[in-house]
Formats: sequence, C-alpha cells, structure tokens
Amino acid sequence: MEQAKAFLEECLDIDALLGDAGSLDLSRPTGFKAWSIETILRHLHFWNQMALWALENTDQLQQTLVPVMEGLTRGDSLTQVEGQIVLAEGDVLLSDWRETYQQLAQSYSQADPSQRCPWVGPSMSARSCITARQMETWAHGQAIYDELGKVRSNTDRIHNIVILGINTFGWTFKVRGEAAPEKMPYVELTAPSGVLWKFGEDDSVSAIRGTAEEFSQVVTQTRHVEDTELSYTGEDAKRWLYNAQCFAGGPNPPPTPGSRFMRVS
Repeated sequence: MEQAKAFLEECLDIDALLGDAGSLDLSRPTGFKAWSIETILRHLHFWNQMALWALENTDQLQQTLVPVMEGLTRGDSLTQVEGQIVLAEGDVLLSDWRETYQQLAQSYSQADPSQRCPWVGPSMSARSCITARQMETWAHGQAIYDELGKVRSNTDRIHNIVILGINTFGWTFKVRGEAAPEKMPYVELTAPSGVLWKFGEDDSVSAIRGTAEEFSQVVTQTRHVEDTELSYTGEDAKRWLYNAQCFAGGPNPPPTPGSRFMRVS
C-alpha cells in the first residue's frame, strides 16, 4: 500500500530530526498540551503497536484495551494510561518506537487494503488504519519540529492527510452535535510540488484556498486557522476551519490563536 510507504517516510523524517538533535533532552515540553518529546514518542509508539496488533493479533489488541478503558473510566488521562502500559523511557523508548514503526510499515505494506481492523471505536480498513497512523505521526511530529525550531520540508505524501481532512468534513460538525452543511465548501490547495489539488464544486459560494501544508495543519489542529494564510469565503467554510477535526474521539477545540508556533533558537 502506498499509505504504508508514506507512513514509513513520515517516521523516518522524525527519526532523522531526533538523530540530528544529538544529546536531545526528551523531557523538554512542546507546544502541544505541554507534552514532552518523550510523551509524544510514547503515545506514537503505543498506538503504532496497537495498529500492528489490529492487523496481526486482535486478541492482544482487545486484551490491552481493557486497562486502557478502565484507566480512562476512572479518570486517568490518556498519557497516564499509556505510561502505565509502556514503561520504557529515554533511549530505550526511542529504540522501541523505531523498531515498531518499521514493523508496522512492513506489515501494512503487504496487507489487503480492505482488511477490517478492530479499533477503539468502529473497525477500519487497513488502508484507513495506516493512513490514520501517518496523520497522527505527522501531527504530533509538528510539535517536535516546532520545539526544536526546525522548518519542516513536506512532500506530496501529505495528500493522504488532506484527503482525511476532506473526508471528515461532516465529522467536524457531527462530533459537536451540529448538522453539517449540505454542501462541502470548494477546496483548492497547492501541493508541496506545486500541483493544484481541487475538491468539491468550484461554483460553490463557500471556498477555501491555500497550501496543502496549512490546510493539513488546521484539520489536525497543529495550527489555528488565524495563524495561517489560508483564505476562505462563506460562513460554512469559516465554521469548518474554526472547528476542523480529522481525528476520532470527542470534540476537541483547536489551539488558540498564537499558541502553536515554531520556537526561534
């Protein structure tokens, strides 16, 4: 699957970033909910392992979900639950993350894209599952790039994240208990390669234009729309961009304007 290759390349980029950092302090907090770099790596590693089991060992997946749900039910945070299950820290955690993402990419590259994979909520196709892992890796990776003051060089593999953002237009409203507009705004985005990606009907009275990178940042909630150069017309486009959420779970507010940015060394 192309999506498995894209996931692997996403991980390799972050791997190189961490490697270039040398004696990096993994405990340093990032702009994402003050999660440390280590907390982000633990989160990615945990759900990469879960995705691997969703494909290859559903019994182990279901068994591991039991303490996760028990912890969340008693009021523990997601990071607390993950820390109770993934005990590795520092270089050991980094090594485990590296080993697991490579196994995950390899397994999904050989999988039937339509295979159903059980998950916390509804099951997903293998293609959707590995695309979600790319999206989450890209989104959380942005916090690491920002904290280290590094400019990210995106490629057209970001198309997978853009598509996820487009496909979850209705979800943005549904998760908030609102009725979605009948028609999705027209979306026109410039890819990293310079190619123009178009979605929807271009005669729409509501439209969004800008770069694929900034659109992806908004739908993954790594930037507030006011901190981008995306342009929009129409109330439906505004409502979407100000609440966009391409990931599962309960309604999550976007970062406040000015709160997510690249640190300048």
